[in-house]
Formats: sequence, C-alpha cells, structure tokens
Amino acid sequence: MTSEATFDSLTKHFQHLPLIEKYPNCFPDINPVDVYRAHITSILHDVTGVDRTVIYPALQWTATLEKGDLVLAIPALRVKGKPDELGKQWLEKWPDSPLVEKPTQSGPFLSFFFRAIPLAKSVIPMALSHRSDFGSNQAIGLKDQNDPSKGRKRVVVEFSSPNIAKPFHAGHLRSTIIGGFLSNLYRSAGWDVVSINYLGDWGKQYGVLALGFEKYGNELELEQDPINHLFQVYVKISRDVADEKDKAENLKTEGKQAEAQRILDSGLDEQARRYFKKMTEGDEQALDLWQRFRDFSIKRYKETYARLNIHFDEYSGESKVSEDAMHKAAEKMKEIGLAEDHEGALLIDFVKSVPGKEGKQLGKAILRKKDGTALYLTRDISELLNRADKYKFDTMIYVIASEQDLHVKQFFKIVRMMGHDDIASKCQHINFGLVLGMSTRKGTVKFLDDILRDVGDHMHETMKKNEEKYNQVENPAKTADILGISSVMVQDMLGKRINNYKFDLQRMTSFEGDTGPYLQYAHARLCSITRKAGLTEDDIASADLSLLTEPMAVNLVRVVSQWPDVVQNTLKTLEPTTILTYLFKMTHILNRM
Repeated sequence: MTSEATFDSLTKHFQHLPLIEKYPNCFPDINPVDVYRAHITSILHDVTGVDRTVIYPALQWTATLEKGDLVLAIPALRVKGKPDELGKQWLEKWPDSPLVEKPTQSGPFLSFFFRAIPLAKSVIPMALSHRSDFGSNQAIGLKDQNDPSKGRKRVVVEFSSPNIAKPFHAGHLRSTIIGGFLSNLYRSAGWDVVSINYLGDWGKQYGVLALGFEKYGNELELEQDPINHLFQVYVKISRDVADEKDKAENLKTEGKQAEAQRILDSGLDEQARRYFKKMTEGDEQALDLWQRFRDFSIKRYKETYARLNIHFDEYSGESKVSEDAMHKAAEKMKEIGLAEDHEGALLIDFVKSVPGKEGKQLGKAILRKKDGTALYLTRDISELLNRADKYKFDTMIYVIASEQDLHVKQFFKIVRMMGHDDIASKCQHINFGLVLGMSTRKGTVKFLDDILRDVGDHMHETMKKNEEKYNQVENPAKTADILGISSVMVQDMLGKRINNYKFDLQRMTSFEGDTGPYLQYAHARLCSITRKAGLTEDDIASADLSLLTEPMAVNLVRVVSQWPDVVQNTLKTLEPTTILTYLFKMTHILNRM
C-alpha cells in the first residue's frame, strides 16, 4: 500500500474529525502519532489560544507508558501564569474527544492517553501496509521536502578502520557496530549514505612487514588467513628489530660506539625505512607486495563484516592520501601563519593561535616529523578536503573512540582556521567509551574473528545446558553463531555510547535480562505464534480490531505506535540505546502476554 493510500485510509477513518493540518515534521501518512499530535494541537489551540505552530512541537513522546502517549510541558507554551494553575484551567475547558482521554496533570505536565480502539484501527493497518518500512521516513533525507527533485542529502560515515597486520581491538569493534548502526539509521531516513572503512595501511611498519614476510612468510597461510598470518609475521620481525636495538645499546654501554652505529645503519629498522621510502617513490615490486597484503586483508575483512551484516561502499586508507596533497596542506598552514617550524619539525601551537582556554586545551599538534614524514593530522586534513570535493557531503561523521577526542578537536579546528569553515561545520565526531576486560581464550591478541568465535562457542555451551530445547534446534552451531553475534552487538549498543562497559561473556550470552539472546528469543516466539495461528493476510485485514481491549494488547499497540517517533528521536540523539531500550520495552510486554 502506498503512503498516499495509507493517508487516504486514515482520512476516511477520521473523517468525522476536522481536517488534519500540516505542520513542519508532521507525517500522518507515516507516523500515526502525528494524527494525534495534530488533533491535540487543535484542541489545545482552542483551549489556550496559543498558536498551533508553538503547540505541535511541544507535544513530546514519553519514555514509559505510565506517563501517557504524549506529554506537554506547560511552560513550553509560553503562557503567563503558574503552570499548575494554567493546567487546571485548561482541563476545565477540555472537550470530549473521540481520540484521546481527558488529560491528566502532574505538576507542570499534562499527559495525554490515546483511546485504545481508534489507536488500534489506525496503527495496525499502517504497520501491516508498510511492513518493514514502518517507521522509516524517506522524506527526512530530502534536501527540500517540498521539492523532491532537488535530491537527497548525503552523509559520509567513516568507521571501523582497523590497521592491517595489527589486532582488531575493542575500539575497532565499537566503531564497527556503532558505525553500521548509524549507516542503517540514515538510510532509513532517506539519506544517501556513503560508508567508508579508512584502513591503517601505510607507514614504515609496512617496510618492517615486508622484511618479515621475506624471512617468516608463507604464501599458503597468507591466502588462507591473511590477517592473523601477517600479524604473526609482524610480531616476529618486530622482535628481531627490538633485539638488534638492544644489541646496539649494549655495545654502546661497552664503549663500542662504531660497532653499535654499524648495526643501526644497516639493521632491520633502517632497511624497513628504506623499503618504505621505495614504496613512497613508487617502486613497482615493493608496491605489488604491499597491494597483495592489502587485498588479501580486505577480502578477509569483508567476510567477517558480512557476518555482522555490515558492508562498506569504499575501502579507503592512509595510502590513498597523496604526498602532494599533504605537502600542499602543510604549506598552506605555513603560509597563513598557522604552522611553524620547530627544530626541523612542523607544528601548530594552539596557545599562540587560539586565545583563552580553548587554545590551552588544544595544546600543540605536530604535522610533520623532522624526517619529513607527515603525521595523522596532515593526512586527515588532506583526506577530508578530498572527500568534500569528491562526495559534496552534507554531513561527515567520524566514529572514533573518546580517547581520540583531542586529536579530533585539533583536526576540526585546523580545518576551520585554514578557511574551510563550511566543511568543518558539516563534520561530526561520534565518540564512545572503552570496552573493559575483552580477551580471547587463546591469549590477549584480539581479532574480530576471534571475538565472534569465542562468543559463539560460549553461546553454544549455554544452549547445551537446556538439553530438551537444544535437541529441537535444527542447526545448533549456526544458531549459536547468530546468537553470539547478537550478544556482542546488543551488549555494545545497550548503554550510552560514551559509557565504558565490561565485556562479560557470561552476562551477554544469557537468555535472561536485556541481552541479545533474550531479544532473539522474543522474535522466535513471535514467529512461532504467527506460524501456529495460520492466518492469511485477508484474515488479518478483516479482523475486528475493536476487540483489542485487554490491557496487555492495548499496551502493545501503544508501543507499536511509538516506533516512528523512536526512529525520529534516534536521528537526534544518534544513540543506539534509544532503539535498544524501545525493543526491550516491547519484548517485556510481549513476554507477559
């Protein structure tokens, strides 16, 4: 059923009511609660004399059903007088309504409860017609909601961004889950989403890795498990580099300076520096090997991300930022007096260039080392300017841990000070806290595959504890894997992003409490009820919804009606917990029925 058809059916259902007025961000064909907002707005206007455009946005959704379906903070209407007294006066004038009960007052708040039968008759048909698109509002992503021909807004989301040949640590895990969530959220709102995985795929460490692969590498292992194999190679060769440095230090201690210097001048660390220099100069053989490492790693990453139902539009990386672009950015910063040379390095002293407390907080930022190597800030600035030109984005989101807050603040500030305020104003840092206590059974090194394997194994053990139910599962290993992935994702999204949380295998794989398995159980139960009912679409369409009067059924309909508002609110908070809290509220009602 189209949105127009749904709106027509709503209009017929409420034809005895005054025509629904249009307000900014009012979408009655998509959000049934907007019908009620418009209706209550009309009554409040008649009762209070306040302009409708002031009333409509003041009607807010509630966190709990006990507080009503909508709530109004009386002071929000900006009427002179004491809120308590104003509320009482308005309630005395309140007329009978076919859609809402008479409001209740609690201090400065008025709570509105929808009448059960009209709500069921509006919400259920809309949810059935829109199906999985219920709650999604494609109009939000339009540049001009009154003129769709102007196209959609574009958001670029950079997330995950692991380093090739290094562990996929907890920060990467959180960035992956949160970034995937945000990408889906913006797509549901009609935005054109570009998801980017900006890999750590460049630097002297790849010279070290190349030397290590020559000494310890194995072609078959590289093809079968590139990420783990390259990491093991990197660990071994890094140990060799460290041993050489220790040997040189010992020789210096013994007074053998010349011998120590010979080791440093011709040792592995210097060889790695020269190898990477060849890469930057375009040496074909060196770049071919690096490209193989990168391609094999990306192939494996894609397989792992697919298990999380996460996909990227672009696998970019530090290697894609040209030396020329970084040089131009650095020179511009010098030209405008923002950057200065200091003992051979190039840096920005924010204390000098930014007055007051902000400058002190930003401190100093190194752009280029003494040897001419550009650092992260210079790369990030160059890459952002390139993306602004390439994608013409409306919003650029970086999903990066709170540990990098200072780096990101320096980054955004420099872009503004370079004269790109228009670009910097479109950038947003979505930060998050730490994951505590995350380790695998085979050691402290953590790759995403290792994390998912361990959680899946633990989930399998949990399932086996209930032998009767376990024997009914068609494919226990696959089911355990899916439940394990749900466990990881739900635990990560359950609290506010900025909060740290403990990676608790026992807790996250439990079927009790607000966990991934509990959520999956509720869904499986609904699927079972649907199968056993054996109802056709025609049966459901012709059902007498006026019979839905039991309190639990009424509350379930009320919660379903909130879904579009929850999605809208999540677009404001950008907090996954907004969605998760709603889902668990629904499952708690379902499991009491």
